[in-house]
Amino acid sequence: MKLQLERPLVFFDLETTGVNIASDRIVELSYYKLFPNGSSESKTYRIRPVQVMLGQEMTMPIPAEATAVHGIHDEDVANCPTFKEVAPEVAKVIEDSDLAGYNSNKFDIPLLAEEFLRAGVDVDLKAKKMIDAFTIFQKNEPRNLTAAYKFFCGKDLSDAHSANADTMATYEVLMAQLERYDIPTTVSELSEYSQGGTPFADFVGRVAYDNEHVEIFNFGKYKGMRVKDVFRRDSGYFGWLMNGDFPEYTKAVFRRVFNSLRV
Repeated sequence: MKLQLERPLVFFDLETTGVNIASDRIVELSYYKLFPNGSSESKTYRIRPVQVMLGQEMTMPIPAEATAVHGIHDEDVANCPTFKEVAPEVAKVIEDSDLAGYNSNKFDIPLLAEEFLRAGVDVDLKAKKMIDAFTIFQKNEPRNLTAAYKFFCGKDLSDAHSANADTMATYEVLMAQLERYDIPTTVSELSEYSQGGTPFADFVGRVAYDNEHVEIFNFGKYKGMRVKDVFRRDSGYFGWLMNGDFPEYTKAVFRRVFNSLRV
């Protein structure tokens, strides 16, 4: 069964310094952009991870445990651009597109959103349809990407955990899933199928929506309560959230709700 595209679909994968969405950084980004007419383009970026310390931008070392996964060392990215330098180009690639990845809804997209915010590049990822081949796989054949590639494509993923290999494997897996399963073929329906069920206002599930599409807390002592109602009765909680270890995108949601109360 053929994937139905109304606009481009960008398959992408990230290799990072770790798995903390709020504090880790991208060291490699690869994409494969599929156009409705069947043409495609692809590119891989090596990225020097940086962080701001004492007001200065400094290179972030790649932990040994991360290198053990993706094989990228500090010296491999020493002369590469930072994400801020490539962000405008990446934003342009995805501006007219929807997104697809493997476990991307829970990791790659939230981390990409953080990097765009730090770079000061305005990209509304929430406005895009997001297909997660991992979620589709979990619903039908719970495994990892290497097993999925073997199961659906009959091939070994010999270069697993390089962004380019994982990106292309994700593309092939999704195409095979469309052939094997009775699942939607439009990007809009696949995006909905890829979601977990509860709609979230952020990317990591800290803020959900209620039945009236109003933001509610999805954690802590105020779980299930509307964010605006909590801020009205406990404004100090907003300050605690802003100083907490939350992703910047999640904090931006809190700020938007808090500022709306002051209008």
